[in-house]
Amino acid sequence: MRWSRQTALVAAVPLAAAVVLAGCGGSPGQPLPTAKSSVTRTGSPSVAAPSPTGSPTPHVTASASPTALPVAPGAGALPQTRAFPRTDSVAFRNAMADLWLAVTTGNPRFGLPGFFPVAAYKQVKAIPSPASDWQDRLWGDFVLDVRAAHRLLGSGARLDRVIVPKAYATWIYPGGCHNVIGYWHVPGVRVVYREHGAERSFGIASLISWRGVWYTVHLGAVLRTAVTGIVDQPAAGPGVPGPPGGC
Repeated sequence: MRWSRQTALVAAVPLAAAVVLAGCGGSPGQPLPTAKSSVTRTGSPSVAAPSPTGSPTPHVTASASPTALPVAPGAGALPQTRAFPRTDSVAFRNAMADLWLAVTTGNPRFGLPGFFPVAAYKQVKAIPSPASDWQDRLWGDFVLDVRAAHRLLGSGARLDRVIVPKAYATWIYPGGCHNVIGYWHVPGVRVVYREHGAERSFGIASLISWRGVWYTVHLGAVLRTAVTGIVDQPAAGPGVPGPPGGC
């Protein structure tokens, strides 16, 4: 299928690597802060605890260490909905900012808030020990793929936008892919960044939904033949989203 930009949702997610974004929420249409100055960071990275206030507006703050943004704290334990995930929500932009932070630092834990929640996975999968499968396979592959993408990027890489091919999104009904609960799925998302003035990109192999929020479930590849990190379709320029299919 020929790709058209009109069939995609393009989420602008500007992020300066040396600036911490703090905040929480899922309200749509909130502008992501743009950093105009850099902050030198020292100390050990850590993932911030979810904010109890649920404030929908991110704020730019200086910190001694990078901090992940909350995406939808506690949502994985709640029932699924049929809501179609938006890419103009704070939850989506926080998830992509966290993924970018994970890749640029090489620390997969920063991507955890935007990774498909284990509590939701336990509800979705009709398999023995879904929590173990989440830990050993899904999260284990994500760790390897984040580190592979980190090796791809140079020190000057800056996130520009994330392209989600809406036309390829499908609702996966119960009974497909060993699932007992349905969810939205979209393949072949593109993470577009600039490095030393050149536009480059790599893919997110698969996003799936929970309660109207997109989460990364497979970064480099859905299936692999070896226990190794994979970068999905790295390319000069924005690359080509898709192809459609999968679950």
